[in-house]
Amino acid sequence: MVVAFNVTGAEQGGWAVLQVSGELDLVTSPVLRQRVHDVVAEGRHALVLDLSEVLFCDSSGVGVLIASRRLIRSCQGRLRLILPARGAADGSHVNRVLGALGVRRLFDVHPDLASATGDGDEPRPLSA
Repeated sequence: MVVAFNVTGAEQGGWAVLQVSGELDLVTSPVLRQRVHDVVAEGRHALVLDLSEVLFCDSSGVGVLIASRRLIRSCQGRLRLILPARGAADGSHVNRVLGALGVRRLFDVHPDLASATGDGDEPRPLSA
């Protein structure tokens, strides 16, 4: 079975939102890396990566997420991930992978788009 990889962009509440679906792996991770770089090059430094429809993520995918965090941080920007406890097919694979690797704590994680782009709490620049 071939799973299509797709990254689509949108704007919501001052945030650039990249919705990612499919498998985030060695072959597809450069696509996401480029899209994140494009968003930053356009001067948008508040970014949400919606990973709720990612079915698989390997170490190269995790590397892109960490590199994205580093890039946004270097611009004094804000990065949020959407990683629902249950998402994609049987639960958020990315959430489990980041937790197993001990890097989930590096990210500002939200369960859905409304929470990630909410007006109630002013997003802060990434620290640490």
